[in-house]
Amino acid sequence: MKTIATRTTLLADHFYASLDARLQGMNDGPPVIRLDVGSPDLPPPTSILQALNDSAANPNHHGYQPIKGELALRQAWAGLYKRLHDVTLNPDTEIVTLLGSKEGIFHLSLAVLEAGDVALVPDPAYMTYARGAQFAGAQPVALPLRCENGYLPELDSIPAELLDHTRLLWLNYPNNPTSAVASLDFYQHAVDFARKNSLLVIADSAYTQITFDSFRAPSILEIPGAQEVAIEFNTLSKSHNMAGWRMAVAVGNPQVIKSLGAVQANASSGAFKPVVDAAITALNGDQAWLAERNATYAARRDLLAKRFTALGWEFDLPRGALYFWLRLPFGGITSVDFTNRLLETAHVSLTPGTVFTRSTSASRR
Repeated sequence: MKTIATRTTLLADHFYASLDARLQGMNDGPPVIRLDVGSPDLPPPTSILQALNDSAANPNHHGYQPIKGELALRQAWAGLYKRLHDVTLNPDTEIVTLLGSKEGIFHLSLAVLEAGDVALVPDPAYMTYARGAQFAGAQPVALPLRCENGYLPELDSIPAELLDHTRLLWLNYPNNPTSAVASLDFYQHAVDFARKNSLLVIADSAYTQITFDSFRAPSILEIPGAQEVAIEFNTLSKSHNMAGWRMAVAVGNPQVIKSLGAVQANASSGAFKPVVDAAITALNGDQAWLAERNATYAARRDLLAKRFTALGWEFDLPRGALYFWLRLPFGGITSVDFTNRLLETAHVSLTPGTVFTRSTSASRR
């Protein structure tokens, strides 16, 4: 009897799932300092928690909710884009809410890719971009992100014969894992490139509200006409310290949003009403606290930068996101061996660079 679908063999063990299991087995020792996954360690403001509590106390708020997402929540996301980016979105046709952007990213490939299509995936990158494409029967092709190019893909170097089969291009800025940032000029080039080559650009913008040194992270949708060729993922996980709440959104091209919404409708249900109400409060409420939170992150960044510099480690100072992309300053050991040794001897957990890339240069990152 055949017991599993062949396509599940394409999904290798997820690093963080395996790491969680490993860390659970270390409960008897000293506590582990986790610097591996990008999970905010600060809580949301009291106003958001109060909205959750008040809604949960309502006996009518525990049933199924609209799969597409409550209109007030979609309007709140539209308000955020207008406020931050001066981008106007139609809550009915250009916004679909998600149970976390990871779910939406994986389902997006099922919504738009066919067998034999190519998905251009940055290298290094969040692993779900490539795995979603593989699960959809498409081929993920790596686009190298090089330090000398500011970890931006060199779009004009992509061979024409590859572009003939390409359906979509993934972008992610501020970037996980390099913390690189992109300018509006780059997004203009990406939109022009997508229009010229009849492909879809997907911007994963989880970190646009975590920036430093007066840098403002733009949205690709700020480019005139971008909604013709692009969608963007956004989430409250990082921006509002709500990673475990699973509240995210996809916005942009109406046809793609409709297709993604159809997959979502068959794969999941609407979010828990109290979480929805708290998310609306998060999006519509006073945002001044974000500056104080970012100042905390910046102080941590500066402390780490000082220590890494003293130790002789190479890095680019992050202007956004939550990460340092480090090169080991000594030879004879890979990043996997180093992080394993660090976890075993110092109970500090880091992510080896090979989780995000298969390139040889990542073996020491």
